Amino acid sequence: MTKPTLVSERAAKRLSVHFSSATPEWETPQFLFEELSWIFGGFTLDPCATPDNAKCINFFTREDDGLAQRWEGKVFVNPPYGRTIGLWVKKSFDESLRGALVVCLLPARTDTRWWQDYAMRGHVHFLRGRLRFGDAKHAAPFPSAIVTFGRFFSGGHA
Repeated sequence: MTKPTLVSERAAKRLSVHFSSATPEWETPQFLFEELSWIFGGFTLDPCATPDNAKCINFFTREDDGLAQRWEGKVFVNPPYGRTIGLWVKKSFDESLRGALVVCLLPARTDTRWWQDYAMRGHVHFLRGRLRFGDAKHAAPFPSAIVTFGRFFSGGHA
């Protein structure tokens, strides 16, 4: 008799392809970006993008190092979901103090230091259900939230 497992090997392989940590980049679902863009009157910068998944005309790639750049205007951030995510959330908060409106799509990891130290300082909206990132066949294995830093009034930043 074999020992029962919670997930079959076949299912584990299928999930590992879609949710591996081989890449920390999770492409923003287009419908969600369009809805947020409509709510906030369009975005001017995507500071952590690739040429293939950039959501704004103005964007920074890994080579540009968005963490080292100044962010201005209305900024959309879907940071790499790896070890550096806390740096991106801190940068988002800091840039909002300099006048940017920063809207972040984040994994809802409420027990982490970066969440407690920075995300909790923003306006947090938990998304219902689980998102499908990019062209993934399955939803993400974690919940997501929109965290907004900065002030926004009726289509304008103040």
